Amino acid sequence: MNYTEETVLTVQTNLENHLPHIGIDRVREEILAGLKSTPKYISPKFFYDAKGSELFEEITMLDEYYPTRTEKEILSKTINKLDLDYFNLSIIELGSGDASKVSILLNQLPTNTLASTKYFPFDISQSAIEKASRSINQKFPMVETNGIVADFVHQIDRVPKLSNRLFCFLGSTIGNFTKDEIEIFMHNIGREMKHGDSLLLGMDMTKNIKILEKAYNDSKGVTAKFNLNILNVINGLVNTNFDTKEFEHFAFYNSNKHRIEMHLKALSNIEIGPLDSSGSAIIIKKGETIHTENSHKFNANDITTIANWGGLTVEKTITDKNKWFSLVYFKK
Repeated sequence: MNYTEETVLTVQTNLENHLPHIGIDRVREEILAGLKSTPKYISPKFFYDAKGSELFEEITMLDEYYPTRTEKEILSKTINKLDLDYFNLSIIELGSGDASKVSILLNQLPTNTLASTKYFPFDISQSAIEKASRSINQKFPMVETNGIVADFVHQIDRVPKLSNRLFCFLGSTIGNFTKDEIEIFMHNIGREMKHGDSLLLGMDMTKNIKILEKAYNDSKGVTAKFNLNILNVINGLVNTNFDTKEFEHFAFYNSNKHRIEMHLKALSNIEIGPLDSSGSAIIIKKGETIHTENSHKFNANDITTIANWGGLTVEKTITDKNKWFSLVYFKK
């Protein structure tokens, strides 16, 4: 993540960095507020430095982790089911990752439309944006790529003001938000979308709890490494001195809230700091946890509610044979 550079030119790709408009002071305040609260938390948006992105890609290839392969299977048969004008299409991918999912969509577009297609990966991680851009440039050199480094929760207004836009928010990343945050996000993106714009939203559906818990507690321990790495990211951003060896990965399904919760549990009493000139420190007791992620699971009623929050119309819901995952296509 980069909070200092304004605009960077990468190979074949324009990359705009809007994070300086948020500022490192605001980021520091957000992180420290979570660590000082009861219970403690860190936003999952801080998972994705270069190492975090690498570990998440490894997670997506695990046998236990069904969401990515299931979503990609659905995506491979999706484009002709969407009411899209393929010419002069602008694809804006929120939380772009490695762009492998958008690549699946681009592969299905008529070849004669690709030269008029624009791709805008939009992510808080500059390394993720650069990787996504390189991937699309290599596979689809005729597609114009413009990376946007920004926080789409607070900076959704940084999306390009074009017509014929397809917003893609995949991977059930929306499940990382609380219900209140989902409502605010949908209101904001609905306000940003123009008449004729579309949203393709990936949503992980409710299912057997054993399947869910296995997906977030894999036998190789990759998810544990991914979860623990957020402490390294925080150390780099706000100069804390967390040691990942002092915590363990802890994930479970919260039946009351219909979500997987990921936490980091302290293995001993820990003191982090001092963090400022006042000499204050963060005290974490043995067994206390830092909440790092929610992954809400959805049902058909949730889809309707989310559409209403955004002022959008549900055009189509596309799912797999097990009905484990859904791609929902909304129109403004």
